[in-house]
Amino acid sequence: MIPYGRQSVDQNDIDAVTEVLRSDWLTTGPRVTEFERALADFVGAAYAVAVSSGTAALHCAMHAVGIAPGVEVIVPPITFAATANCVLYQGGTPVFTDVDSGTLLIDPLQVEKKITPRTKAVIAVDYAGQPCDYDALKALCTRYGLTLVADSCHALGAKYKGRSAGSLADLNVFSFHPVKHITTGEGGAIITNDPELAAKMRLFRNHGISTDHHQRELQGSWYYEMVDLGYNYRITDFQCSLGISQLSKLAKWIERRHEIAQTYDSAFAAQPSICPLEVRSDVYHAYHLYVVRVQSARADRERDTVFVKLRNRGIGVNVHYIPVHLHPYYQSRIGTHTGLCPVAEEAYGKILSLPMFPTLTDDELTRVTSTFVEILS
Repeated sequence: MIPYGRQSVDQNDIDAVTEVLRSDWLTTGPRVTEFERALADFVGAAYAVAVSSGTAALHCAMHAVGIAPGVEVIVPPITFAATANCVLYQGGTPVFTDVDSGTLLIDPLQVEKKITPRTKAVIAVDYAGQPCDYDALKALCTRYGLTLVADSCHALGAKYKGRSAGSLADLNVFSFHPVKHITTGEGGAIITNDPELAAKMRLFRNHGISTDHHQRELQGSWYYEMVDLGYNYRITDFQCSLGISQLSKLAKWIERRHEIAQTYDSAFAAQPSICPLEVRSDVYHAYHLYVVRVQSARADRERDTVFVKLRNRGIGVNVHYIPVHLHPYYQSRIGTHTGLCPVAEEAYGKILSLPMFPTLTDDELTRVTSTFVEILS
């Protein structure tokens, strides 16, 4: 089975982790700070706060901007559930707005229609690795006094009009799950230029306690104070050491992702039943996912049937995602329903994610494209 995504770990990564495992600091140590500095420098921002997962990063962001009961946050439906769940964690209400039909990115025109006096923030999702239209979104948020959060979990290494993903919104969230561009096993981070927001998130990841163990050790002190209600969202030093090692290889990995995407583009150019998502001319795509629509009027070529046929032949395609507002929890507890976001819902019935990871070989790539074309031809 060729998976849709997988991690790339080499001996340098293993050595980096082993070095920390033999050290005095397995958590809250110096590698966390080093990883945060490397991330901030990579995207060209002032502060990074590393945490235990991308979901934890989203929760930290919602806490930092003051999401609370009675507050609304606008989110797109084509995303992983954590993008909306993080609003619920804080007692807020996620308000779903539809996506652009070509890119499946949040549609700024639809965002404006959903703004109310209760709206406090917008979460834009860089779906598949393509940055959203941040100029339009930022202008909207400035006009209405909203905080703009970028869920860039798919987009580390991407660019929008020459600016790096991670520097495009007030708060920018990354994930380091194994299928992402770099991995720390599990892990995430929030990037910001705001020192107050960064400080709030550092407190929040550490139970709301004012200092961590490493800081107290450097100060020669045992004393600490809990000044806020937080969580244990800390990331370990050996995870951060792996992240530092992985980050050094990111540029060449994204180059390979582009090569794979170009091969897919060429293979499907003459196939009317296979329609890749549109790519805007002002972005540098990070290609976390390569998503296509399966467009056929024949029942034996519809998406679900094609999915099964490809999986049966060892091609590990996937579907990203069931629109969040269609999940049973959201329909029963939040009151969402079919028809709320028709563009997203129509796309959901057709999309497939094809294998996309840097160690995908040319032979495997040929197998994917030839099998897919054969099934739909």
